[in-house]
Amino acid sequence: MNARKTQIILTAASLLGLSAMAAEPQSPAPPALVKPTPEQVAWQDLEMGMFYHFDIITFTDLNEGAWQGAGHLDPNLYNPTKLSTDQWMEAAKAMGANYSVFVAKHCTGFISWQSDAYPYGVRQSKWRDGKGDVVKEYMASSRKYGIKPGLYCSMPANAYCDVFEKCLVKDATGPNDPRQVEYRRRAQQMVAELWGNYGPLTYIWFDGGVLPVDKGGADLAPIQRRLQPQAVTFGGPPENPAGLSRWPGNENGVTAYPNWSTVTRANDEGAGHPDGKVWEPGECDAPLRSTWFWNPGNEQTIRSLDNLMDMYYKSVGRNANLILNASINRDGLVPDADLQRFREFGDEIRRRFAKPIAQTAGEGESVELDLGKPTTINHAIFMEKLSEGERIREYGLDGFTGGAWRELCQGQSVGHKRIEQFGDVEVTKVRLRVTKSIAKPLIRQLSVYHVTPRAK
Repeated sequence: MNARKTQIILTAASLLGLSAMAAEPQSPAPPALVKPTPEQVAWQDLEMGMFYHFDIITFTDLNEGAWQGAGHLDPNLYNPTKLSTDQWMEAAKAMGANYSVFVAKHCTGFISWQSDAYPYGVRQSKWRDGKGDVVKEYMASSRKYGIKPGLYCSMPANAYCDVFEKCLVKDATGPNDPRQVEYRRRAQQMVAELWGNYGPLTYIWFDGGVLPVDKGGADLAPIQRRLQPQAVTFGGPPENPAGLSRWPGNENGVTAYPNWSTVTRANDEGAGHPDGKVWEPGECDAPLRSTWFWNPGNEQTIRSLDNLMDMYYKSVGRNANLILNASINRDGLVPDADLQRFREFGDEIRRRFAKPIAQTAGEGESVELDLGKPTTINHAIFMEKLSEGERIREYGLDGFTGGAWRELCQGQSVGHKRIEQFGDVEVTKVRLRVTKSIAKPLIRQLSVYHVTPRAK
């Protein structure tokens, strides 16, 4: 065979080889590693929060679903003669909450601070001769007790302003209708007062979201960037520099599992998505009673301690925060029975998890914890270093017993915190084994516990 023919054959063979290589399926590129803001990391570390629902509707026999007709009640009905926001914080401390959210303006439109937005609030009431300011007292008590403060001011509904859904004034013809323009002005003034007059906030709650500006909604993002750029928001404008949190889709205080810190787009709901492009961790919310606002006839609906502990495992133990509501009564206090249940809940969490048998940290696909001697365990907690993103996709937890490793449990998301329960087992070592990840696993904590039954 001459040289020319040999070259042609080799060239053809090379082209065929390249073609075959091109036809082979390529491995997909790993997902981008989304990271939280520093404010989101700090917020997730807080883990437990307390809501305070208190409104003029508390002083009526209306049920909380009747707020549509409560926007023009006599402001003098509002008269909490024993109000103590210090006592509210004592309830939060007892439960183990590290942050709280006060409902400063709910759907009735009644304003609980000294406001110039419109004449329906504490300024128009007889309480403290019209000079009372619950927000001011709440913020002072938050600082005194070291509870990170948050404020709730609903945008979609305001019965005083004839706004019953989606931030739209009833019968307004469009975003330029004078009534819609006036509501937008009032909404912007309310948040400017709340965010500008009382000091730094850790958290801002927008129940039901906000209406886009081009559809007649208030222009809130610039106000927040100017006054509270460090505050994480629930359901707020996606432009927030500190980042967002999200709703899991229920008011039962639990999230589905696996639960991820990332979502496909801002203000998503549910359990997140492992390959989401937006860091937006979940917050599970629930009332302690059957209603958010105090009702004199439903003390018997206070959740049991067993129910609250199940909630804790299915929220904090599934990479989500938990915020539990305190219904403030007509005196302006957390009712005694509710306070007692908050205390029992906090005591039980501390009894189970305040002191691990042993703990460690580490990096890589396997992290071991040597217990030094045969030790009975039935719980494990592991946490990722969230500042570097959520890296673990699947894991197994093993115990060394009888001279061999035995799998105790397996799962998927870890994130801020994962609590695993399993039957009593005597082990000398445990091993967290990461079986799938998108980057080098960074284990902030691996700890083990032996939880005994609670005394009845």
